[in-house]
Amino acid sequence: MFEMKKLDFELSALEPYISAKTMDFHYNKHYKGYVDKLNELIAGTPYEKMSLERIIKESYNKPNDKAIYNNAGQVYNHQMFWESLSDKGAKMPAEKFMQQIENAFETYDNFKKIFKAKAVAQFGSGWCWLVQKDNKLDIVTTSNADNPLSLNLGQPIVVADVWEHAYYLDYQNKRADFIEAFLEHLIKW
Repeated sequence: MFEMKKLDFELSALEPYISAKTMDFHYNKHYKGYVDKLNELIAGTPYEKMSLERIIKESYNKPNDKAIYNNAGQVYNHQMFWESLSDKGAKMPAEKFMQQIENAFETYDNFKKIFKAKAVAQFGSGWCWLVQKDNKLDIVTTSNADNPLSLNLGQPIVVADVWEHAYYLDYQNKRADFIEAFLEHLIKW
């Protein structure tokens, strides 16, 4: 059975960029709901003994396991999002990783520009990911519970949650402002 991933920071630690109220709803309601529902759905099934990553891969595109896939994907995606946030302000990537970013996107500023554009352009609910595949970095978006694991898009490095519950209380319909805050103040390398 799965437990909620403990945050590396207090719910209020990301203010003023993400409020304690948003984090409380996001973490203690949305994320908790996905963890609880996943545990309920996999109880007594072969999925019960699998890792989260394996559940995602095994349940993908199986109509009878769609609810399991959706909840497992949301648990994984949220855990990646929590790991992508820093309460210490956005730092620059380490030199070696910065070289990979510059190889893929020319400059760090260009990486941020492309990431923001793709995150804002994601239609409806979803995620914007920096991934590595075949030793190359790329920025990809996924909808709903999909993620790079299920779609074979590469190894996730960081992700921004672009579901409205991640930002609506603080930014209303200004997703671009939320992504700007994520990239300038919250991203954890």
